[in-house]
Amino acid sequence: MDLQIAGKTALVTGSTAGIGLAIAKRLAAEGAAVTICGRNDAKLQAAAAEIGGDVRAVLADPGAAEGAERLIAEVPATDILVNNLGIYEAKPFAEITDADWHHFFEVNVVSGARLARHYFPQMLESGWGRVIFIASESGLVIPAEMIQYGMTKTAQLAIARGMAEMTRGTQVTVNSVLPGPTRSEGIVDFIRSTVDNKDAPEAELEAEFFTKMRPLSLIRRLIEADEIAATVAFLASPLAAATNGASIRAEGGIVPTIA
Repeated sequence: MDLQIAGKTALVTGSTAGIGLAIAKRLAAEGAAVTICGRNDAKLQAAAAEIGGDVRAVLADPGAAEGAERLIAEVPATDILVNNLGIYEAKPFAEITDADWHHFFEVNVVSGARLARHYFPQMLESGWGRVIFIASESGLVIPAEMIQYGMTKTAQLAIARGMAEMTRGTQVTVNSVLPGPTRSEGIVDFIRSTVDNKDAPEAELEAEFFTKMRPLSLIRRLIEADEIAATVAFLASPLAAATNGASIRAEGGIVPTIA
């Protein structure tokens, strides 16, 4: 299927590994000119080499105001914005400090709002654009082991839904993708921190995690990053013009659109 994004420009944050890297690769494979960003130049260059195609690497961290300013200066306009940057950590609620709350909100929520504040008005003015937030199912079903993370993902959904209300009469869409647990860098260590049998083989760790920590999972396995990338590539496409204001769950559910 031709997703009709050849020649479009795309900016993907948190794009040197995991879901972000997979999204950047998929968009580049579809012919988009992709910009990736990150804090580590070596990882950036390695990611750019893996992506191939028309890719640009910018050393900037949009999780901080100065990093976002640097990124915007390097990339003043884009057709597609994928706000993927995010952090997570399992931590008992009583041990989540004020600094933790502020840090999670800054990285997971404010970073995407900063970039959208710059690029979204341009999209509205031009009449076409795509803003996609990579949220999480944790924004709807808050995990007890990382409430600070779930809070930020709910906030992302609120921002995306509010922005979508501003797109009426244009060809701009704003959507959220809500993955369940996804195979990415650090996921095994995270799973091990939440289960009882921490010395079990990786396959047993995963099985215990879904039995005890994610019993409502439909697919009962980790999602592959490429599977998320396929969904994002479609939402970035002109073919998804009727999908707007939606929160799409990677395990099969969708909150109705407002298109």
